[in-house]
Amino acid sequence: MALKFHTLDVFTDRRFGGNPLAVVLDADGVSEAEMQKIAREFNLSETVFVQTPTRPAHSAKMRIFTPRSEIPFAGHPTVGTAVLLAELNAPVHNGEQDALIVLEQNIGTVRVGARLRAGAAAFAEFDAPKLPAEAGALPPDDILAAGLGLIPSEVGFENHVPLCYAAGTTFAFVPVVSLEAIGRARVNGAHWERAFEQQGVSGVYVYTRQCTHTSSAFHVRMFAPQVGIAEDPATGSAAVGLAGIVHQFDGLPDGTHRRIVEQGYEMGRPSQIVLTLVVAGGKLTTVRIGGSAVRVSEGTIEV
Repeated sequence: MALKFHTLDVFTDRRFGGNPLAVVLDADGVSEAEMQKIAREFNLSETVFVQTPTRPAHSAKMRIFTPRSEIPFAGHPTVGTAVLLAELNAPVHNGEQDALIVLEQNIGTVRVGARLRAGAAAFAEFDAPKLPAEAGALPPDDILAAGLGLIPSEVGFENHVPLCYAAGTTFAFVPVVSLEAIGRARVNGAHWERAFEQQGVSGVYVYTRQCTHTSSAFHVRMFAPQVGIAEDPATGSAAVGLAGIVHQFDGLPDGTHRRIVEQGYEMGRPSQIVLTLVVAGGKLTTVRIGGSAVRVSEGTIEV
């Protein structure tokens, strides 16, 4: 069986940046074992398999695989798949090609607004299907620092301290003092296992306020060797958790707050995630993830 696929670069407005994504179309007849083999073959952070939706009004059902396992939700697969389906299927009206793409994921139904304009990269944005919530404690700073190849004084800034947050996927969030320190962070052998793998997290999200671009609010890196991702160029699902961190530590007033999160620079894959937080009555009520995506290649793969 020959399956058609496309690859896209997501959370970027130009090819060969951002986070690469493979999207395999018409995958109704593909078994879970075959999906996992194909994901290992692409060897990207995630590979999406598009299937017929269970409800006719929806756009598609999608399943998301890392090279090692299926996951219920992820940001760059959501943005990239929505952009691809809009470009392939949405009608052009008055020179515009906007679409509401409704995706059935294991976490639930996700509605994505896609905006397509001639001469510009497509942009898609969605409300996170789950709000972030605290998800347990982490070891002391000296253990976390050793796991990242840093020194304890480089962990934490202002009132930000390491925490676990979950929004469908659980991440350890580790603030560090500087752009220089985050550039040295790494998966540090056996120290990593002691610091993070015993905590049941899917990945470790390291962040700092010092940024490469003045328009950015945070510079981040994400490591997830336990699911086959040595480092991720852009992590929308973790950015949802970052919204919980920002709300907890930064004391945002009621209203809508927009932050640009830069990631992937240490990998040569610069990415920008648009993170929007809505606070009402002192509570975080909505987290929105947005970004651009561009198609890079297409072809067929035999199963």
